[in-house]
Amino acid sequence: MRPSSTYRVQVRPDFPLTATAEIADYLADLGVSHLYSAPLLTSAPGSEHGYDVVDHSQVNPALGGAEGLRALSEALKSAGLGLVADIVPNHAGVAVPAANPTWWDVLKNGQKSAFAHFYDIDWSRGRLLIPVLADQENALDDLRLENGELHYFDKRYPIADGTGDGSPREVHDRQSYELVNWTRGDSEINYRRFFAIVELAALRVEDPDVFDATHAEILRWYNEGLIQGIRVDHPDGLRDPGGYFARLREAAPEAWLVVEKILEPGEKMPGWPVAGTTGYDAMADVNGVFVDGHTEAFFDTLDRHLTGTVTSWQDLVHQTKKTVATTLLAAELARLARFVPDIPDAPRALAELAACFPVYRSYLPFGGRHLAQARSEAGRRNPHLIGVLDKLTARLRNPDDELAIRFQQFTGAVMAKGVEDTAFYRWTRFVARNEVGNDPADFAVTIDEFHEAAEERQNDWPDSMTSLETHDTKRGEDLRARLAVLTEVPGDWTEVVRRWVRTAPLPDPSLAHLIWQVAVGAWPVSRERLQAYAVKAAREAGAATTWQRPDEAFEQALRQMVDQIYDDPALHREISDFVASIAPPGWSNSLGQKLVQLTMPGVPDVYQGSELWDHSLVDPDNRRPVDFAQRRELLGRIDDGWLPPVDEAGAAKLLVTSRVLRLRRQRPELFTGYRPVFADGRVGEHVLAFDRGGAVAVATRLPVGLSRHGGWHDTTLSLDGHSWTEVFTNTSYGGNRLAVAELLHTYPVALLVKE
Repeated sequence: MRPSSTYRVQVRPDFPLTATAEIADYLADLGVSHLYSAPLLTSAPGSEHGYDVVDHSQVNPALGGAEGLRALSEALKSAGLGLVADIVPNHAGVAVPAANPTWWDVLKNGQKSAFAHFYDIDWSRGRLLIPVLADQENALDDLRLENGELHYFDKRYPIADGTGDGSPREVHDRQSYELVNWTRGDSEINYRRFFAIVELAALRVEDPDVFDATHAEILRWYNEGLIQGIRVDHPDGLRDPGGYFARLREAAPEAWLVVEKILEPGEKMPGWPVAGTTGYDAMADVNGVFVDGHTEAFFDTLDRHLTGTVTSWQDLVHQTKKTVATTLLAAELARLARFVPDIPDAPRALAELAACFPVYRSYLPFGGRHLAQARSEAGRRNPHLIGVLDKLTARLRNPDDELAIRFQQFTGAVMAKGVEDTAFYRWTRFVARNEVGNDPADFAVTIDEFHEAAEERQNDWPDSMTSLETHDTKRGEDLRARLAVLTEVPGDWTEVVRRWVRTAPLPDPSLAHLIWQVAVGAWPVSRERLQAYAVKAAREAGAATTWQRPDEAFEQALRQMVDQIYDDPALHREISDFVASIAPPGWSNSLGQKLVQLTMPGVPDVYQGSELWDHSLVDPDNRRPVDFAQRRELLGRIDDGWLPPVDEAGAAKLLVTSRVLRLRRQRPELFTGYRPVFADGRVGEHVLAFDRGGAVAVATRLPVGLSRHGGWHDTTLSLDGHSWTEVFTNTSYGGNRLAVAELLHTYPVALLVKE
């Protein structure tokens, strides 16, 4: 059931299953083989993303329920398409207890609940702590008894049978749960969470009963042919990912299974019975090969000038991860430490090991070397802890030790919160590389490195998903493509950004550099979108303001800085002029990276709407509605013979996307191998090309440098003497050597197919 390609749709209450069904014909015309949906099970009331499932037994009524799913399935089948569903095995939504029947029962009946084993709760700590109260004394005085329930403002909680007499406070004190100050969540909570989100309680899917209860509906979809593929969210949170995938594969033997496994550069995935990852590893390779690695020193110098400091990425990550481990995840750290009460300084040493862990987690015995690396680095940084570290690692390398099992779950959360959600917003040297699955210290990817990674993917994980953008990426794919141009004009960028930070100052210079990069990458971007992004970025960075304790004075200064971008006519004009100078080479990069992602080894995914230019910001900005009518109309014009120009409309990207996807669907035999193709000539390094087994992709890289050389000159590609058809322009070519200037005359990309 391997798809030829997928198209991600954020199915949500304002774009439900019926609306999704209406675009099935468009997706078929675009060329995909499968729609890939956001989670479809019932989620918390008002949820716009679906990752907070509250009822695993039914399709979300807010999306259209079972009838909506069946209608979508029928529409897809009529269009010749399949369906890949996103599932969430690690956690469930508990923000609205009454919406989650299993959580409600646990709150009501405690350890006696028939569902107590569904959730990873440490009952040895006493009552189940629910951190929802206001940060003030006597907050419990606001409790009310209504309709046989405890109410705290708009929140409702059950009352155990026989415990409802007396005052609200007295009734509360008899329950199996305890409502506590919201600030106690990170330090004292006694149920495992998704990262540090108290509204998402971890599920124990390692228990066969829990697996069956939470997967019965999903597997019914599979068995009835409603879905053909499954995308598994956040496997790193699971107690036993390998065991989980074995059980899921047994239950869905022919399904295409992809997992949201975030691999650090160079990291290998365990040999799980899955097709591969959701493509962050491919994204890092594709983005990086369009960055000019020769200018890294310019950006180091600029960063030092703007911030006044020299910041090591490795030291920053260590700092942010250790802070997360000891604050946001202090409760999880304390739970680990209780397994080693005989080891003094265990909490400190465990936090240090997590801060030094080089990847998200290990899967013992697979990945044991990462623990050894963490032990070595932790000892280097803390020689006085070497004895404690040795005692701990002796246990942490044992896959059957409860300490080791839970430590593996802990390190993934520390990495995600410490790096993705903190360090990525503080280390702003060049933010196009600050993406999940990439190390920002890896400034660029060489052509040889790209080919090596692609050949490895073809050999090891040929059915893995590839992506350029997801609902979790920090910036849209075309925003990153435009920012890559900055690495070719570092002098120009240095000149303007140094002037801009003086014109519209901000007390946090690192954050200012981030915002200026994002502004030019997304330009023209509305004031409202940039304001929302700036505040979110500042709070994620946690340096001058935070989500927990917003600094109003700083945030006011931040809003004033963004306002000045729009209210200062000279500044606004200068930004527009600068963007106008880098936008055309940015379009070239966008088409190049799209062609490469769609044709490289793996199953390409197109994130909703990104078949046209997409300069989205981090969520929720990247979940904005998509104008499918516009895309349908443009695709019709292209199919009527229109060759769109490479300009701000983005139709050229739609041409590239549709022609590649159609070819992959109609002639999969052309995409079964991988061979690098190298250009000859003095500017050959500006060509990235490869042969997939009859389909040869050719992309321009570093277009500014190419223009400085005066174009392609004598650059040629050596082919095998066949006649070839270029897919985008429908032009025929022949001979052993093909002039790149002729091939790329109309577009900066080409796709050749043997006639």
